[in-house]
Amino acid sequence: MRLIASLAAVAALASFAGLASAQTNLPPTISGTPPTVIKINTSYNFLPTARDPEGAALKFSVVNKPSWMAVSPNSGRLMGYPKSPGTWSNIQLRVTDGVHVVSLPAFSIQAVTTLSSNTAPRISGTPVTTATVGTAYSFQPSASDAEGNALGFTIANRPSWATFSTSTGRLSGTPTATGTFSNIVISVSDGRLTTSLPAFSIAVGSTANRAPVISGTPVRTINAGSAYSFRPTASDADGNTLTFSIANRPSWATFNTSTGQLSGTPTAAQAGTYSNIIISVSDGRATASLAAFSISVVDASSDGAVLSWTAPTSNTDGSTLSNLAGYRIAYGTSASAMTSTIQVANPSVTNYTISNLAPGTYYFAVRAYTSNGTESAISNVYSKVVQ
Repeated sequence: MRLIASLAAVAALASFAGLASAQTNLPPTISGTPPTVIKINTSYNFLPTARDPEGAALKFSVVNKPSWMAVSPNSGRLMGYPKSPGTWSNIQLRVTDGVHVVSLPAFSIQAVTTLSSNTAPRISGTPVTTATVGTAYSFQPSASDAEGNALGFTIANRPSWATFSTSTGRLSGTPTATGTFSNIVISVSDGRLTTSLPAFSIAVGSTANRAPVISGTPVRTINAGSAYSFRPTASDADGNTLTFSIANRPSWATFNTSTGQLSGTPTAAQAGTYSNIIISVSDGRATASLAAFSISVVDASSDGAVLSWTAPTSNTDGSTLSNLAGYRIAYGTSASAMTSTIQVANPSVTNYTISNLAPGTYYFAVRAYTSNGTESAISNVYSKVVQ
Protein backbone atom coordinates (compact mmCIF):
# COMPACT_ATOMS: atom_id res chain seq x y z
CA MET A 1 0.00 0.00 0.00
CA ARG A 2 1.37 3.41 -0.94
CA LEU A 3 1.86 5.72 2.04
CA ILE A 4 2.39 9.47 2.00
CA ALA A 5 4.13 10.93 5.02
CA SER A 6 3.15 14.38 6.22
CA LEU A 7 6.16 15.94 7.98
CA ALA A 8 5.42 18.95 10.17
CA ALA A 9 7.11 22.24 9.34
CA VAL A 10 10.64 22.31 10.73
CA ALA A 11 11.00 23.93 14.14
CA ALA A 12 13.41 26.65 13.07
CA LEU A 13 11.48 27.77 10.01
CA ALA A 14 7.87 28.87 9.64
CA SER A 15 5.39 27.15 7.28
CA PHE A 16 4.71 28.17 3.70
CA ALA A 17 1.37 28.96 2.11
CA GLY A 18 1.10 28.58 -1.65
CA LEU A 19 -0.73 30.99 -3.90
CA ALA A 20 -2.91 29.94 -6.81
CA SER A 21 -3.61 32.09 -9.83
CA ALA A 22 -6.65 32.04 -12.08
CA GLN A 23 -6.78 32.76 -15.79
CA THR A 24 -9.09 35.57 -16.86
CA ASN A 25 -10.99 35.00 -20.11
CA LEU A 26 -10.85 38.00 -22.44
CA PRO A 27 -13.71 38.77 -24.88
CA PRO A 28 -13.22 38.33 -28.64
CA THR A 29 -13.00 41.31 -30.99
CA ILE A 30 -14.92 41.98 -34.20
CA SER A 31 -14.63 44.77 -36.77
CA GLY A 32 -15.69 45.70 -40.27
CA THR A 33 -18.22 47.88 -42.09
CA PRO A 34 -21.10 45.97 -43.72
CA PRO A 35 -22.56 47.39 -47.00
CA THR A 36 -25.80 49.24 -46.30
CA VAL A 37 -27.14 49.68 -49.86
CA ILE A 38 -27.52 46.96 -52.47
CA LYS A 39 -29.27 46.68 -55.79
CA ILE A 40 -31.96 43.99 -55.98
CA ASN A 41 -31.08 40.77 -57.82
CA THR A 42 -27.40 41.23 -56.99
CA SER A 43 -25.31 39.35 -54.43
CA TYR A 44 -24.73 40.76 -50.96
CA ASN A 45 -21.44 39.74 -49.34
CA PHE A 46 -19.63 40.85 -46.17
CA LEU A 47 -16.88 39.14 -44.11
CA PRO A 48 -15.98 40.62 -40.71
CA THR A 49 -12.58 40.49 -39.03
CA ALA A 50 -12.72 38.68 -35.69
CA ARG A 51 -10.27 37.03 -33.30
CA ASP A 52 -10.07 35.70 -29.75
CA PRO A 53 -7.11 36.57 -27.46
CA GLU A 54 -7.03 33.00 -26.10
CA GLY A 55 -7.44 31.43 -29.55
CA ALA A 56 -10.86 29.97 -28.71
CA ALA A 57 -13.15 28.86 -31.54
CA LEU A 58 -15.64 31.58 -32.47
CA LYS A 59 -19.32 31.27 -33.42
CA PHE A 60 -21.33 33.94 -35.23
CA SER A 61 -25.04 34.79 -35.30
CA VAL A 62 -27.28 37.60 -36.56
CA VAL A 63 -30.08 39.43 -34.74
CA ASN A 64 -32.89 40.82 -36.97
CA LYS A 65 -31.49 38.96 -39.98
CA PRO A 66 -33.30 39.65 -43.29
CA SER A 67 -35.13 36.59 -44.60
CA TRP A 68 -33.01 36.58 -47.76
CA MET A 69 -29.73 36.57 -45.84
CA ALA A 70 -27.62 33.65 -44.59
CA VAL A 71 -24.72 33.75 -42.12
CA SER A 72 -21.78 31.37 -41.81
CA PRO A 73 -21.62 30.37 -38.11
CA ASN A 74 -17.85 29.75 -38.34
CA SER A 75 -16.62 32.80 -40.31
CA GLY A 76 -19.43 35.35 -39.83
CA ARG A 77 -19.74 35.90 -43.60
CA LEU A 78 -23.09 37.47 -44.57
CA MET A 79 -24.52 36.38 -47.92
CA GLY A 80 -27.77 36.87 -49.76
CA TYR A 81 -29.68 37.86 -52.88
CA PRO A 82 -32.53 40.31 -52.26
CA LYS A 83 -35.21 40.03 -54.96
CA SER A 84 -37.39 42.97 -54.01
CA PRO A 85 -36.86 46.50 -52.61
CA GLY A 86 -37.00 47.04 -48.88
CA THR A 87 -35.18 48.22 -45.77
CA TRP A 88 -34.07 45.95 -42.94
CA SER A 89 -33.07 47.78 -39.76
CA ASN A 90 -31.24 47.18 -36.48
CA ILE A 91 -29.26 44.21 -37.81
CA GLN A 92 -26.58 42.99 -35.38
CA LEU A 93 -23.76 40.60 -36.25
CA ARG A 94 -22.60 38.88 -33.07
CA VAL A 95 -19.63 36.69 -32.18
CA THR A 96 -19.00 34.58 -29.07
CA ASP A 97 -16.10 32.58 -27.65
CA GLY A 98 -18.52 30.57 -25.50
CA VAL A 99 -18.18 33.00 -22.59
CA HIS A 100 -18.45 36.55 -23.96
CA VAL A 101 -20.65 37.94 -26.75
CA VAL A 102 -19.66 41.07 -28.71
CA SER A 103 -21.36 42.73 -31.68
CA LEU A 104 -20.74 45.09 -34.54
CA PRO A 105 -22.71 48.33 -34.25
CA ALA A 106 -26.32 47.81 -35.40
CA PHE A 107 -26.80 48.63 -39.10
CA SER A 108 -29.46 48.69 -41.81
CA ILE A 109 -29.54 47.33 -45.33
CA GLN A 110 -31.57 48.98 -48.09
CA ALA A 111 -32.31 47.04 -51.27
CA VAL A 112 -33.13 49.39 -54.18
CA THR A 113 -34.28 48.92 -57.76
CA THR A 114 -31.54 51.11 -59.17
CA LEU A 115 -28.55 52.83 -57.63
CA SER A 116 -29.58 56.20 -58.97
CA SER A 117 -27.89 58.28 -56.29
CA ASN A 118 -24.16 58.03 -55.69
CA THR A 119 -23.08 56.36 -52.44
CA ALA A 120 -19.87 57.41 -50.73
CA PRO A 121 -17.06 54.84 -50.92
CA ARG A 122 -16.05 52.89 -47.81
CA ILE A 123 -12.56 52.67 -46.33
CA SER A 124 -11.33 50.68 -43.33
CA GLY A 125 -8.17 49.42 -41.69
CA THR A 126 -6.06 50.00 -38.59
CA PRO A 127 -2.65 51.54 -39.34
CA VAL A 128 0.35 50.40 -37.34
CA THR A 129 1.28 53.40 -35.17
CA THR A 130 4.88 52.43 -34.31
CA ALA A 131 7.91 51.90 -36.52
CA THR A 132 11.66 51.36 -36.12
CA VAL A 133 14.57 53.13 -37.75
CA GLY A 134 15.96 50.90 -40.50
CA THR A 135 12.93 48.59 -40.54
CA ALA A 136 10.38 48.64 -43.37
CA TYR A 137 6.90 50.01 -42.57
CA SER A 138 3.76 49.25 -44.59
CA PHE A 139 0.02 49.85 -44.33
CA GLN A 140 -2.71 49.47 -46.94
CA PRO A 141 -6.39 50.17 -46.22
CA SER A 142 -9.37 48.27 -47.60
CA ALA A 143 -11.82 50.24 -49.72
CA SER A 144 -14.90 49.57 -51.87
CA ASP A 145 -17.65 51.42 -53.71
CA ALA A 146 -21.31 50.33 -53.89
CA GLU A 147 -21.62 51.50 -57.50
CA GLY A 148 -18.35 49.92 -58.55
CA ASN A 149 -16.77 53.28 -59.44
CA ALA A 150 -13.00 53.54 -59.84
CA LEU A 151 -11.38 54.69 -56.62
CA GLY A 152 -8.47 57.06 -56.04
CA PHE A 153 -6.55 57.64 -52.80
CA THR A 154 -4.97 60.73 -51.27
CA ILE A 155 -2.95 61.38 -48.12
CA ALA A 156 -2.42 64.37 -45.86
CA ASN A 157 0.74 64.85 -43.80
CA ARG A 158 2.65 62.00 -45.41
CA PRO A 159 5.89 61.20 -43.50
CA SER A 160 8.95 62.34 -45.47
CA TRP A 161 10.46 58.83 -45.42
CA ALA A 162 7.35 57.16 -46.91
CA THR A 163 5.82 56.79 -50.35
CA PHE A 164 2.10 56.64 -51.09
CA SER A 165 0.18 54.87 -53.87
CA THR A 166 -2.80 56.86 -55.16
CA SER A 167 -4.23 53.71 -56.77
CA THR A 168 -4.07 51.36 -53.75
CA GLY A 169 -3.74 53.67 -50.73
CA ARG A 170 -0.57 51.86 -49.63
CA LEU A 171 1.75 53.84 -47.33
CA SER A 172 5.24 52.34 -47.12
CA GLY A 173 8.85 53.17 -46.47
CA THR A 174 11.83 52.74 -44.16
CA PRO A 175 12.29 55.43 -41.49
CA THR A 176 15.79 56.90 -41.24
CA ALA A 177 15.42 58.89 -38.02
CA THR A 178 13.38 58.81 -34.84
CA GLY A 179 10.37 61.05 -34.31
CA THR A 180 6.58 61.19 -34.29
CA PHE A 181 4.68 61.90 -37.51
CA SER A 182 1.22 63.16 -36.60
CA ASN A 183 -2.23 63.83 -38.08
CA ILE A 184 -1.81 61.49 -41.06
CA VAL A 185 -5.10 61.14 -42.96
CA ILE A 186 -5.71 58.64 -45.78
CA SER A 187 -8.81 59.26 -47.93
CA VAL A 188 -10.57 57.52 -50.81
CA SER A 189 -12.78 59.08 -53.50
CA ASP A 190 -15.09 57.72 -56.20
CA GLY A 191 -14.81 60.98 -58.13
CA ARG A 192 -17.76 62.61 -56.39
CA LEU A 193 -17.64 61.71 -52.70
CA THR A 194 -14.70 61.21 -50.34
CA THR A 195 -14.34 59.11 -47.19
CA SER A 196 -11.37 59.19 -44.81
CA LEU A 197 -9.81 57.05 -42.11
CA PRO A 198 -9.44 58.70 -38.69
CA ALA A 199 -6.23 60.72 -38.38
CA PHE A 200 -3.34 58.72 -36.93
CA SER A 201 0.31 59.10 -35.94
CA ILE A 202 3.42 56.95 -36.43
CA ALA A 203 6.04 56.99 -33.66
CA VAL A 204 9.45 55.93 -34.95
CA GLY A 205 11.80 54.40 -32.35
CA SER A 206 15.51 53.75 -32.50
CA THR A 207 15.66 50.11 -31.40
CA ALA A 208 14.45 46.94 -33.03
CA ASN A 209 12.17 44.56 -31.22
CA ARG A 210 13.93 42.61 -28.49
CA ALA A 211 13.00 39.00 -27.82
CA PRO A 212 11.39 38.20 -24.47
CA VAL A 213 13.32 36.23 -21.84
CA ILE A 214 12.09 33.22 -19.89
CA SER A 215 13.62 31.35 -16.96
CA GLY A 216 12.81 28.83 -14.28
CA THR A 217 13.70 25.30 -13.16
CA PRO A 218 10.77 22.87 -13.51
CA VAL A 219 10.33 20.16 -10.88
CA ARG A 220 11.22 16.93 -12.65
CA THR A 221 9.82 14.28 -10.29
CA ILE A 222 6.33 14.04 -8.83
CA ASN A 223 4.60 11.31 -6.84
CA ALA A 224 1.36 9.95 -8.24
CA GLY A 225 -1.52 11.55 -6.36
CA SER A 226 0.47 14.70 -5.51
CA ALA A 227 -0.20 18.12 -7.05
CA TYR A 228 2.38 19.38 -9.56
CA SER A 229 2.86 23.07 -10.36
CA PHE A 230 5.50 25.03 -12.25
CA ARG A 231 5.31 28.62 -13.45
CA PRO A 232 8.22 30.21 -15.36
CA THR A 233 9.39 33.80 -14.99
CA ALA A 234 9.21 35.87 -18.20
CA SER A 235 9.67 39.51 -19.18
CA ASP A 236 9.94 41.69 -22.27
CA ALA A 237 12.34 44.63 -22.52
CA ASP A 238 9.94 46.47 -24.85
CA GLY A 239 6.95 45.99 -22.55
CA ASN A 240 5.02 43.92 -25.12
CA THR A 241 2.18 41.64 -24.04
CA LEU A 242 3.42 38.07 -23.61
CA THR A 243 1.67 34.80 -24.42
CA PHE A 244 2.86 31.31 -23.54
CA SER A 245 2.71 27.98 -25.37
CA ILE A 246 3.78 24.42 -24.62
CA ALA A 247 4.93 21.42 -26.64
CA ASN A 248 4.40 17.83 -25.44
CA ARG A 249 2.16 18.78 -22.51
CA PRO A 250 1.56 15.79 -20.18
CA SER A 251 -1.97 14.45 -20.54
CA TRP A 252 -2.65 14.89 -16.82
CA ALA A 253 -1.66 18.58 -16.77
CA THR A 254 -3.29 21.86 -17.80
CA PHE A 255 -1.45 24.88 -19.19
CA ASN A 256 -2.21 28.60 -18.82
CA THR A 257 -1.33 30.59 -21.97
CA SER A 258 -1.42 33.87 -20.02
CA THR A 259 0.98 32.89 -17.21
CA GLY A 260 2.82 29.82 -18.51
CA GLN A 261 1.78 27.80 -15.46
CA LEU A 262 1.81 23.99 -15.90
CA SER A 263 -0.18 22.18 -13.23
CA GLY A 264 -2.07 19.00 -12.51
CA THR A 265 -2.30 15.87 -10.33
CA PRO A 266 -1.23 12.62 -12.01
CA THR A 267 -2.80 9.32 -10.93
CA ALA A 268 -1.03 6.03 -10.31
CA ALA A 269 -2.24 4.87 -13.73
CA GLN A 270 -0.35 7.81 -15.28
CA ALA A 271 3.02 6.88 -13.75
CA GLY A 272 5.89 7.18 -16.22
CA THR A 273 8.22 9.71 -17.79
CA TYR A 274 6.87 12.58 -19.91
CA SER A 275 9.72 13.82 -22.11
CA ASN A 276 10.71 16.76 -24.34
CA ILE A 277 8.34 19.26 -22.68
CA ILE A 278 9.06 22.77 -23.97
CA ILE A 279 7.48 25.96 -22.57
CA SER A 280 7.83 29.04 -24.80
CA VAL A 281 6.91 32.72 -24.56
CA SER A 282 6.23 35.17 -27.40
CA ASP A 283 5.84 38.93 -27.66
CA GLY A 284 4.01 38.55 -30.99
CA ARG A 285 7.18 38.81 -33.06
CA ALA A 286 9.94 36.90 -31.27
CA THR A 287 9.86 33.71 -29.20
CA ALA A 288 12.04 32.36 -26.39
CA SER A 289 11.88 28.89 -24.85
CA LEU A 290 13.03 27.03 -21.77
CA ALA A 291 15.29 24.04 -22.34
CA ALA A 292 13.33 20.84 -23.00
CA PHE A 293 12.66 18.91 -19.78
CA SER A 294 11.00 15.73 -18.56
CA ILE A 295 8.67 14.97 -15.66
CA SER A 296 8.78 11.54 -14.00
CA VAL A 297 5.59 10.45 -12.27
CA VAL A 298 6.49 7.90 -9.57
CA ASP A 299 4.08 5.35 -8.16
CA ALA A 300 5.66 4.36 -4.83
CA SER A 301 5.21 0.62 -4.23
CA SER A 302 5.26 -1.30 -0.93
CA ASP A 303 9.08 -1.32 -0.88
CA GLY A 304 9.34 2.48 -0.68
CA ALA A 305 8.23 5.57 1.19
CA VAL A 306 6.80 8.82 -0.14
CA LEU A 307 7.80 11.86 1.90
CA SER A 308 6.31 15.35 1.67
CA TRP A 309 6.89 18.51 3.67
CA THR A 310 6.06 22.22 3.80
CA ALA A 311 8.56 24.76 2.46
CA PRO A 312 9.49 27.38 5.11
CA THR A 313 9.29 31.11 4.37
CA SER A 314 10.68 32.78 7.51
CA ASN A 315 13.36 32.41 10.17
CA THR A 316 12.78 31.79 13.88
CA ASP A 317 13.23 35.51 14.59
CA GLY A 318 10.34 36.31 12.24
CA SER A 319 12.50 37.70 9.40
CA THR A 320 11.81 36.65 5.81
CA LEU A 321 13.73 33.59 4.61
CA SER A 322 15.40 34.63 1.35
CA ASN A 323 18.21 32.10 0.85
CA LEU A 324 16.60 28.67 1.25
CA ALA A 325 18.83 26.24 -0.68
CA GLY A 326 17.29 22.80 -0.14
CA TYR A 327 16.64 19.93 2.26
CA ARG A 328 18.44 16.94 3.81
CA ILE A 329 16.46 13.77 4.43
CA ALA A 330 17.77 11.45 7.16
CA TYR A 331 16.51 7.89 7.53
CA GLY A 332 17.41 4.54 9.06
CA THR A 333 16.07 1.50 10.86
CA SER A 334 16.23 3.23 14.27
CA ALA A 335 14.75 6.57 15.30
CA SER A 336 17.95 7.29 17.21
CA ALA A 337 20.27 6.27 14.38
CA MET A 338 18.99 7.71 11.08
CA THR A 339 22.43 7.47 9.46
CA SER A 340 21.45 7.51 5.76
CA THR A 341 21.16 10.95 4.20
CA ILE A 342 19.67 12.24 0.94
CA GLN A 343 20.27 15.84 -0.14
CA VAL A 344 17.55 17.61 -2.14
CA ALA A 345 19.36 20.65 -3.56
CA ASN A 346 16.24 22.40 -4.86
CA PRO A 347 14.17 24.62 -2.53
CA SER A 348 11.08 24.28 -4.73
CA VAL A 349 10.90 20.47 -4.24
CA THR A 350 8.65 19.51 -1.33
CA ASN A 351 8.31 15.75 -1.85
CA TYR A 352 10.65 12.84 -2.39
CA THR A 353 10.30 9.07 -2.92
CA ILE A 354 12.74 6.57 -1.43
CA SER A 355 12.44 3.21 -3.19
CA ASN A 356 13.94 -0.30 -3.04
CA LEU A 357 14.08 -0.54 0.76
CA ALA A 358 14.67 -3.96 2.32
CA PRO A 359 11.91 -5.28 4.59
CA GLY A 360 11.87 -3.69 8.03
CA THR A 361 10.75 -0.60 9.94
CA TYR A 362 12.23 2.71 8.76
CA TYR A 363 12.29 6.16 10.33
CA PHE A 364 12.47 9.44 8.37
CA ALA A 365 12.98 13.14 9.16
CA VAL A 366 13.99 16.27 7.24
CA ARG A 367 15.99 19.46 7.80
CA ALA A 368 15.98 22.63 5.69
CA TYR A 369 19.26 24.40 4.93
CA THR A 370 20.23 27.79 3.52
CA SER A 371 22.88 28.88 1.02
CA ASN A 372 25.20 29.97 3.84
CA GLY A 373 25.06 26.54 5.52
CA THR A 374 22.54 27.25 8.27
CA GLU A 375 20.30 24.27 9.07
CA SER A 376 16.93 24.10 10.73
CA ALA A 377 16.08 21.82 13.61
CA ILE A 378 14.97 18.35 12.60
CA SER A 379 11.31 17.79 11.78
CA ASN A 380 9.04 15.28 13.44
CA VAL A 381 10.00 11.64 12.77
CA TYR A 382 7.89 9.55 10.42
CA SER A 383 8.02 5.76 10.35
CA LYS A 384 6.92 3.12 7.89
CA VAL A 385 6.99 -0.68 7.85
CA VAL A 386 8.29 -2.06 4.57
CA GLN A 387 7.13 -5.63 3.91
